[in-house]
Amino acid sequence: MRRFSLSLIRKGSGVIFMNKQLISLLILTAIFGSLFNVPAQRRKASTAAPAAPKCSGAWTGTITYKRTQSASDSKTVQRVSGRGQDTRNWQMSYTYNANVTVVESPERNGSSIGMATISHNMSSKEKVDAVEKNSCDRGKTWRDMRGTSTSETNASGQASGESANVGVNINSDGTYSVSVGLPQIKGKVSGSESSSFSGQCTPKEGKSFSIPQTETTIEGNSLTSDGTTRLNPNDPNKLSGSYSYTWQNVTETITWNLQKCGAPLRITELKFADMKFPNWNDWRDITPQVGTIDGNLVKIKATVLNASGETKFADLKFKETFKGDKWDGARPDGLLENGETSVRLEPGESREVEIVWDSSGYSWFDDGRPRLLQRIKAELYENDKKTDEKVENLKVAPKPLILVHGLWSNWRAWETWQNILTTTHSYDWKAFPVGEKPEKGLMDTGGEFLSSAPTKTIHGNAVEVDRYVKYAQEDRNAWHVDIVAHSMGGLISREYIQAFMKPVEDGRPRVAHLVMLGTPNMGSPCADTMDIAFSITGTTPNAVRELKPDVVAEFNRVTTDRRGVKFSVLAGNPLPVMCKRVVPNDGVVSVPSAHWTIADKGVSSSVHTDLTGTKDFSDFVRPHIAIGPKGDHNPYVPTSAGMSLMPQPSKFYGAGAGPFFGLSPTYTDFQDIGKAVKVGAKQTVEIDLPLDARPDLGVTFMADAKVSVELIDPTGKIAGKNLADSPDARSWFRSIYLKTGVAAGAWKIRVTNTSDVERPAYFAIWSNAR
Repeated sequence: MRRFSLSLIRKGSGVIFMNKQLISLLILTAIFGSLFNVPAQRRKASTAAPAAPKCSGAWTGTITYKRTQSASDSKTVQRVSGRGQDTRNWQMSYTYNANVTVVESPERNGSSIGMATISHNMSSKEKVDAVEKNSCDRGKTWRDMRGTSTSETNASGQASGESANVGVNINSDGTYSVSVGLPQIKGKVSGSESSSFSGQCTPKEGKSFSIPQTETTIEGNSLTSDGTTRLNPNDPNKLSGSYSYTWQNVTETITWNLQKCGAPLRITELKFADMKFPNWNDWRDITPQVGTIDGNLVKIKATVLNASGETKFADLKFKETFKGDKWDGARPDGLLENGETSVRLEPGESREVEIVWDSSGYSWFDDGRPRLLQRIKAELYENDKKTDEKVENLKVAPKPLILVHGLWSNWRAWETWQNILTTTHSYDWKAFPVGEKPEKGLMDTGGEFLSSAPTKTIHGNAVEVDRYVKYAQEDRNAWHVDIVAHSMGGLISREYIQAFMKPVEDGRPRVAHLVMLGTPNMGSPCADTMDIAFSITGTTPNAVRELKPDVVAEFNRVTTDRRGVKFSVLAGNPLPVMCKRVVPNDGVVSVPSAHWTIADKGVSSSVHTDLTGTKDFSDFVRPHIAIGPKGDHNPYVPTSAGMSLMPQPSKFYGAGAGPFFGLSPTYTDFQDIGKAVKVGAKQTVEIDLPLDARPDLGVTFMADAKVSVELIDPTGKIAGKNLADSPDARSWFRSIYLKTGVAAGAWKIRVTNTSDVERPAYFAIWSNAR
């Protein structure tokens, strides 16, 4: 371990020695500087301002020292009898922190002194578990006799205003080292011991007692940097840096921020802290390379030093600045909210001044451009005159994006989204598709397309979303997230928000924004239609049943609380007909069902399964979550007209469903028909379809995109078709609709499988479209 050299420091005084080359340089600069300034002084002798106080050359500023040490030991030893063992666990931790204010010595002779605030904590805990098999009846029976003993020792101490040795040694090659030596301080030590026993032939009583606090001496520490840090030739009067040294299980770190010939009142350090999720008020310093997350509260902490010999009063202003930014360098600085405070400093005092800043929106500019880092400036004023300023960069990453898939899907529906987020902002914008890490949460909405296996309910899947949100928050240390949900995932997310989302202490909802893509917020008549087809096999999965309009109507009746979360929804409208309804739709969900009572809504030309593509991300998703600082980050508050989330009555009927939202449909004698078939590879089958005369005819079916379906009229002509690998074939629910009158007769459905494997197909035949 490196220690400071006594040749550099006069013990007890803290006087700093510099090498001969630097002293010579200072002397020459002083001599020639005086000569060069004489003519100017003569010309302006009558108006010259009073000369500034001569700089003594003393270094002033702050030095921090930290030492951490931890050790543990765990071992098991067999007892001499061979019938038992002793298990010992021991842990020790040691933390020593010192903040040293470096000021000019009272003699004002170029030397410096240090005044330290020191805190120390050490704890040691040992636990021994002993077990031995013994007999209390001379070997007839045997039992385990156990004993446990615990001992704990704690030592702590705090002190302020302690004299500390500080030193700076500058070498001829421009490198330098910084030293600090810290004194002994008084502390207190306490402890406790306890024991317990069981299984002994004669019961043995355990004991517990505490060792009262007693005074002790805590040894000082010292450290010298390795001397490899170099002066900045453009600013040789400022020194800043850090050095760490690790040996065995001990790590020592010294950090310095020193200045020579600086203002008596100045900022020596500017840093940031945020809270470690999920522990509110557990503040920790932000690592520059990691940064913080949009929406987190951030402590901006400026250390202010009064290096003078008199009491000072100062004002501190915290601003966002764009100076040096490629695109916005000309923008003026702006005062952060609640970014102004005042401070009083005694002679030689160094004090940390802080504000709590809301980072909401600071991962974006207000025009939607990504903001890769925020430049924070602290300005120090004395008597309305700026004496110092300091600027530091803070990286603010977007909130984690939770991705919730829908029916017959899994996390791979979002597999390209991490790349989309990276190219949109940076790699710090993280996607968390639910189920990617199954141990963190795994939804079950039916797995593969057309699966009829049992699934979890909406409520059961919401439990998994809750788990995944917590995982994302812990992984990114984010107090808030955004959710993008596709299809049924929107209903699952709504259930999570109402039933499981915990409040955050800052008053904002944990989920800032829920963006739904093709969510059947009023159900899908296709679920009714397919219930008819699935009923043939007797295996309608929960996930399909829960999308039926009458079931979703009950869901909407009880799921009404947004808990302050903003809702947005995008509906696909490329198709004119779906499952017994003539209405713009995406092949699964109609536009009215998706939009429901949600005010913030949009439409897309994409079919249902394409709504998770790049186009709709760019056109709809990004503008709704890439909100800059001036955007609305407050929780959603329903208006008087939107207090209830129940929809207004609508003429929207599901196939085979009863009255919907209190309205009665006009019944006819036509009954919906369900069909199911399996078609072998490269085969064609025909399904007989005897029909009465009808005003219209619809055939809705679910089949792989490699399956073609043709509707054949009684004369043998093709009345309608939906072919394999066509744009319509990408939809889950594919339809053929004849809107004119349909003659009675022997109709047929011709099904052709163009693939190399057997494919199932489920059909619902209906009339009387609305």
